[in-house]
Amino acid sequence: MTPFDDLGLLRAFVAIVESGSISAAARKLRLTQPTLSRQLRALEDQCGAALLRRDTHRMSLTDLGHQLLADAQALLSLAEESGQRLRNDQTALSGTIRVFSTIDFGQSVVSRLISSFIQAHPGVRMELGYSNRPVRMIEEGCDAGIFAGTVSDDRVVARPLGEIRRYVVASPALLKDHKIAGKPEDLGALPWVGLAGNQFGGTTDITLHSGAATQALRVEHLFVTEGVTSIREAVRMGLGIAVLPEWLIDEDLTSGRIVRVLPEWHAKPLSAQIIYPAQRRVPLRVRAFIDFATEYMTTALKPRHGARAAPPFLTGSDKRTSRS
Repeated sequence: MTPFDDLGLLRAFVAIVESGSISAAARKLRLTQPTLSRQLRALEDQCGAALLRRDTHRMSLTDLGHQLLADAQALLSLAEESGQRLRNDQTALSGTIRVFSTIDFGQSVVSRLISSFIQAHPGVRMELGYSNRPVRMIEEGCDAGIFAGTVSDDRVVARPLGEIRRYVVASPALLKDHKIAGKPEDLGALPWVGLAGNQFGGTTDITLHSGAATQALRVEHLFVTEGVTSIREAVRMGLGIAVLPEWLIDEDLTSGRIVRVLPEWHAKPLSAQIIYPAQRRVPLRVRAFIDFATEYMTTALKPRHGARAAPPFLTGSDKRTSRS
């Protein structure tokens, strides 16, 4: 008999660890403390070693206890989800999904994505947090993250969602005061507003592209910020020119409030991707959200004509990121 043959013993062990004591776990499981102590001893007998170190002041996991805890939590979660599928219609998703995103992208595109997903699956509840540190959010228990930029960590799996195109833009008023001869190198002397952090394209070295041609610029920023919405506001006021993502400035370009500078040139696109833990089992509701996000973003990011849609959720089609 192995420790995984009795889910009741595993459930008792997990409850003790998560509750912090046998007495608290007994109250949670509505069992007597002696009964729960016997279940813990039975599990330790099956393992052939102690799972917990206990004294009068504290309780801690042994190395074997740490290993068993992760496996037990995954097995109990799978059993719970399987039972839920038996009780409910196969298409009825339920439960809570914790998602994070970068601030500006999350407050606009990702918020609309989540609203659409909940409308399609009313039994699901979602929590959205913001962070520019994706791996930390995964470590804190988030199920998935929608991220603009690069991720380099082998603890997460990343699925591409498309490209975020970026343009050099300015207000019409600023362009009246600063004449541009029509060459990218002329832009280096203009006032710039920039994004902090190389991860999201923020740098004093900007490279513009036009077909096969490239032009590197060294610029000096008057104003540097961590959010592209802040940059857009500064550009609207005529403070300077900037590189901004297409999804953020669509309405401004249509209204003429801001305009593209040298429209035949553009900055390098950023990748958009959804990430989730590489080692953690992905629940059904999270897999459904990942598939939904992949399809949704093909429209939200306005792919060029002929761009192929992303594949359905298959582990083999996903890309595990590697450390840089």
